[in-house]
Amino acid sequence: MSDTATLSAKFQISIPKAVRTARRWTAGQQFVFIPKGTGVLLVPAPAAADLAGIAKGANPDGYRDRSDRF
Repeated sequence: MSDTATLSAKFQISIPKAVRTARRWTAGQQFVFIPKGTGVLLVPAPAAADLAGIAKGANPDGYRDRSDRF
């Protein structure tokens, strides 16, 4: 994909239709901006339901809490 977009005077960018369609992005969807070198990575924010159970089976042994800090 070589689609481009221009930053408006209101600091808004329209995502080209080809990109939205290919990624199945919808209006109102939230995104996260992650700085990467001289650019930015645009990633859809996961829904809370998608994160449920992500740490299943995690071992909390050896976990540090705030009581061991100065």
